[in-house]
Amino acid sequence: MWDYTDKVKKLYTDPKNVGEIENADSIAEVGSIVCGDALKLYLKINKENIITDAKFETFGCGSAIASSAALTEMIKGKTVAEAEKITNQDIVDYLGGLPEEKMHCSVMGHEALTKAIAKWKGEKISELKDLEGEIVCQCFGVTENLIRNVIKENNLKTVEEVTNYTKAGGACGSCLPKIEDIIAEELGKVKEKPQIEKKLTNLQRIKLIEETITKIIRPHLQADGGDLELIDVAGEKVYVALRGSCANCQSSSLTLKNLVENKLKEFVDENITVHEVN
Repeated sequence: MWDYTDKVKKLYTDPKNVGEIENADSIAEVGSIVCGDALKLYLKINKENIITDAKFETFGCGSAIASSAALTEMIKGKTVAEAEKITNQDIVDYLGGLPEEKMHCSVMGHEALTKAIAKWKGEKISELKDLEGEIVCQCFGVTENLIRNVIKENNLKTVEEVTNYTKAGGACGSCLPKIEDIIAEELGKVKEKPQIEKKLTNLQRIKLIEETITKIIRPHLQADGGDLELIDVAGEKVYVALRGSCANCQSSSLTLKNLVENKLKEFVDENITVHEVN
């Protein structure tokens, strides 16, 4: 069970600033009811660029409601310039914390604020690098630019963290390899085969194969109920056994070639071949 702070519970059961603002100076919508979470943010801004009122309408879980209420409380009375500096982590801190699995609710609030301010300024939403771009996660409509932005702002390092903060990869899982690539790029870990001056010893090769299977290959298989067991290594030949749902899958040969073998070639040795053991 997730552990919620008293502040989260209070703003969920008795949320402040719920509803719409007539003649709002800016309205922004993010998320989608189809995807499970949606937020509509209303802002009233005076001539001195002060946010005099902020309200919201949210469809989502208790964390989404609490995060939206917290955001409106935080920005009321602030200038637009001050509000622009608010991050999703500031929302989390205001709430006294959120479960890791619910961090995406704070990101949704920050996304709505960014969009609302941009619209108020007359900027074209298509020019906002953190909101637009190629969609990586089709299930939740999460863009590549948003993923990159969240990784940088929150110092994320794993696919699981990206899923917690954006929901990307939390459904069918087909976008997980792309998310992994994005993380590697943002962390400066360019996925190129290292130039190794001397040949790997057999022990070094086996250790690198085991690490690649454990950290990179197995999570993809386990996401669909499958698994992989390393049976033996003989030079450049790697013998494995597919487990779980992968064992009886009609496309197991494709899995071995396109995922297992390709990843081992990429991270260990381009001459590796993978062989299935029943």
